Amino acid sequence: MMGKCPTGWHHYEGTASCYRVYLNGENYWDAAQTCQRVNGSLATFSTDQELRFVLAQEWDQPERSFAWQDQHKLWVGYQYIVTSRNRSLGGHWEVAFKGSSEVFLPPDPIFPLAMSESDNVFCAQLQCFHFPTLRHHGLHCWHAENCYEKSSFLCKRSQTCVDIKDNVVDEGFYFTPKGDDPCLSCTCHGGEPEMCVAALCERPQGCQQYRKDPKECCKFMCLDPGEIDGGSQISPPVEGWRPHGSLHP
Repeated sequence: MMGKCPTGWHHYEGTASCYRVYLNGENYWDAAQTCQRVNGSLATFSTDQELRFVLAQEWDQPERSFAWQDQHKLWVGYQYIVTSRNRSLGGHWEVAFKGSSEVFLPPDPIFPLAMSESDNVFCAQLQCFHFPTLRHHGLHCWHAENCYEKSSFLCKRSQTCVDIKDNVVDEGFYFTPKGDDPCLSCTCHGGEPEMCVAALCERPQGCQQYRKDPKECCKFMCLDPGEIDGGSQISPPVEGWRPHGSLHP
């Protein structure tokens, strides 16, 4: 499978986007800045299918640190604006940051127990569940929380080209995409590898059985009997390239 997201991000084809949970606790504004530093923003959702994709993911990362097993709450890119404090609290959700206009807004949220009369803006937390049965049924809750509370958070960014060494590739540049062919050379266009060609390699000399190296072009591992630990050799590319075509599905 060709990589369309950096390591640690989850790809969703429906929106051509990548998603990542950061489990270090930050307030809403610091979380938003962290997402911006990785060319993303706090996540918003355009369809129920997109939300269900996020809820179904197992966000299991090495830095599981900020009460992930207890809270399961993530800052996302909405804010609740209070417009009335009569018999009940009234207001509406807004998208916190500029992005797609095709965004659905959450239902009425759960509010914090302790609220100040001066609190007129709350920030959105999406509560999801780690247990598989709850996760795959899409069970979740929306919370309007004090924006200065610390919480884990969900970033979203556009899909991107990622090369074989897990480096992000800019639009229009040549690169070798993640996958099983290190001899591919493609152009990055719209986050997709396109106009791909692959080098032709000479057959390794003096070796009947061999295996291609998955990371280095025209490098082979000799599998002939008698080779100690498998001899490796690099064969020069044959003059010319073979077209590989677009990597679009």
